[in-house]
Amino acid sequence: MNASDDGILSSLRYLFADFLDEQDTAPPFLPLGLPTEAESVVSEGIHLLIDYQGASYAKLYVERLQRFIGRQGVEAAVICDIARLMARRMAYEDAIRIAQLKLAGYRASDGRIRSTEIHRFRMDELVDALPGIAAGPILMVLGKLGSEHRRIAIPFSTVNRWGIRRLKIEAWLRRWRLFSIRYSEERVWVERWLHMIARALAKQPQAVSAVVETATMIQGFGDPYRRGLADWHAIIDGLAKPTFDGDLPLSDLAGAIAQARAAVMPDPRQVALKRAIAQIRARALGAAATDAAAE
Repeated sequence: MNASDDGILSSLRYLFADFLDEQDTAPPFLPLGLPTEAESVVSEGIHLLIDYQGASYAKLYVERLQRFIGRQGVEAAVICDIARLMARRMAYEDAIRIAQLKLAGYRASDGRIRSTEIHRFRMDELVDALPGIAAGPILMVLGKLGSEHRRIAIPFSTVNRWGIRRLKIEAWLRRWRLFSIRYSEERVWVERWLHMIARALAKQPQAVSAVVETATMIQGFGDPYRRGLADWHAIIDGLAKPTFDGDLPLSDLAGAIAQARAAVMPDPRQVALKRAIAQIRARALGAAATDAAAE
C-alpha cells in the first residue's frame, strides 16, 4: 500500500467517524516531534477544523501533517507553511461554512449585530454540497436543461427569525459535507498536493517551498475557485510532475513555477498560462538536447 492509498483510507476512516457522531470529541494532540516554532500554527489549524467539521476531521489534519515531521530536509518553516495552507484548504469555503460563520458572529454579539450578506453560487456548486447519491441525478437533470451554470443569489441573514432558522439548517448540513461531491474533490486535491510536496523533497528539495505555496492558487468558491484549480493542475501536470518523473529536464523547478504563476490570468481558456508553460518546457528540452549533442 502506498502513501496515496494510506491517505484515502485515513480520509474515509475519519469521514465515517464524523458522520456516526463520534464518541471521542477531544481535540487531537499536537503531532509528535513537531518543531516548537510550528506549535501555534498547528494548534490554530486544529481548532479551525474542529469548528469547521469536528474532532475527527482535525485528527485527519494531524495525521496528514505527521507525514512530514522529522523527515530529512523538512525545516520548521516548511512545516508551518504546510500546516497553515492545509488547514485553510481543508476548511474550504462553501454555503455551509458561510452559514456557520454568520451564525457564530451573531451569537458572539448576543444577537445585537444583525445583517444580511448575499452570495451568488452556481447551481452545480450548490448541488455539489449534497451527498453524491442525491447530487448525481440532480446534476444530470440540470445538465440536460443547460442550467448547471445558472447563478442563484443566496441570502445569509440574521435580521429575522426565519433568516436565523435558515442559517441553522444550512449549518446543520455539515453532517453531510464529507459525503458530498465537493469534499470528494477536495480530498483528492489535498492528497495530490501533499504527494507533490513529498516528491519535491525526494527529487528537487530546492523547489519544496514553491510547490507548497501553490496551494494559495485555490481560494473561495464559484468561478475564481474553479479557475484557480484548473491553473494549479496545469502547472503541476505541465511542469512539476514531468520533472519528478524524469521526463522534463528542468533544473530550476521553483523558478519555472514562479514564471508560470506570473502568467496566470482570469481567463478560463488559460491562453497566457499555457503559452508560458509551453515556453518553459521548450527551453528545458532544447537545452537538454544541446547538451546531449555536445557530448
